[in-house]
Amino acid sequence: MNNKIAFGGGCHWCTEAVFQALKGVQKVDQGFVASIDKNTTFSEAVVVHFNEQVIPLSILIQIHLHTHKSTSNHSMRSKYRSAIYYFKDQQKLKINVFIDRFQSLFKAKIITKVIPFKDFKPSEAMFLNYYKNNPNKPFCKTYINPKLKLLQKKFNKHLTDSHTLKLNK
Repeated sequence: MNNKIAFGGGCHWCTEAVFQALKGVQKVDQGFVASIDKNTTFSEAVVVHFNEQVIPLSILIQIHLHTHKSTSNHSMRSKYRSAIYYFKDQQKLKINVFIDRFQSLFKAKIITKVIPFKDFKPSEAMFLNYYKNNPNKPFCKTYINPKLKLLQKKFNKHLTDSHTLKLNK
């Protein structure tokens, strides 16, 4: 069964690379997401299309919380909103339960918002699949590789074979 969820946190190039590395993720749309109320401005995010039989929502959320500053309310939060955008009300309930469950894994309080998905604007074509197209660029080595190495350390069984091999080099 195909599902989708959207994640915002840090740079969408990083977030895209993290979720593209996972088994059960069928597609990652990189761009900008807007929600409602105080969150109507577009913020860097990705929409993740996934097969919950292969990778459960709980694992995606745990990975998201670990691969961006989910406990830091820094000055760039309008551009990099820490959020999980839900598409269905049932998702909202599950997400809140998972965040409560995962809070014990962090020293500081998780500040990630659980808010409805309202709108999406894709990134320009030249920025899509950024890590896949530019793995040796300094940005990728400095910011994305550490996130992928964290995945390998904490969530290795969920990585695609190609990512496991690439990170072992």
